[in-house]
Amino acid sequence: MARILAALAFGAALAATAMPVAAEPLANQLFGAHRSASAHAPAAIGSYAKGCAAGLMELPESGPYWQAMRLSRNRNWGHPDMVQFLVDLSYTASLLGWKGLYLGDISQPRGGPMTSGHNSHQIGLDADIWMLPPTRLDLSRAERERISSISVRTEDQRSVNRNWTPVHHEIMRRAAADPRVDRIFVAAAVKIEMCRTATAADTPWLQKIRPIAGHNTHFHVRLRCPAGDSHCVTQTPTVAELSKNGNGCDETLQWWVTDYLNPPPKTERPTTPPAPRERTPREFTLADLPQQCYEVVSSR
Repeated sequence: MARILAALAFGAALAATAMPVAAEPLANQLFGAHRSASAHAPAAIGSYAKGCAAGLMELPESGPYWQAMRLSRNRNWGHPDMVQFLVDLSYTASLLGWKGLYLGDISQPRGGPMTSGHNSHQIGLDADIWMLPPTRLDLSRAERERISSISVRTEDQRSVNRNWTPVHHEIMRRAAADPRVDRIFVAAAVKIEMCRTATAADTPWLQKIRPIAGHNTHFHVRLRCPAGDSHCVTQTPTVAELSKNGNGCDETLQWWVTDYLNPPPKTERPTTPPAPRERTPREFTLADLPQQCYEVVSSR
């Protein structure tokens, strides 16, 4: 019996050493669990795709010229600068002939990585604005879950379709001309169309219109780091640096039409070992984020 007990004890000890140490909780689970903002002064912390946000404001679900969509996600929270920007732009849209704007995701109540969807939108300075012109601004919560936006580009991705209007262009032009805005992400077909109708005077703001895949049903506005937010990381290269090469129209046409949709033949290159896969924001733990985010997510 003594030998049996000793063997069992040795086996248990061996099994214990083989068990993995408990994994750290994922940051997106910690931030996604909060239903309200932290009780701090407003601050954007870290970078747009690796950070968090303190003291965010909740954009009202409905206003005189906007409605927030997909309310079940609880992502209508933003830095006060962003909330004010969206209020201002929705009013501008009403002056241009739309009833206002349908507004998509901004950030979670405390920013941070999300359990689904975006890699960015982490510091309260990103917002998605639907391409769908509102027909009414009294949608119920249920209707806001069911309704979808529209695509403004053709299936072959080379040009805009009939859904694109001069008002879309003007709303984005007004947004890009706003000094609070760092850049605006759109489908490449939209950038190409805006370049096609551009004039020399458009150069200062057109560089802010940046082509990226997956933005044919909404445009994504990113604001600059607010003055005084010392822990906010400015995106590089800045638009000012990019503007040294003009308004971005030549590089867009070259990249999208020539390189992306009709890629050049691949040339033989020496075989190199693949680079290690970088973790995505959905795999981040608190250790991956700025240290200030621990206080943001752990406070009541």
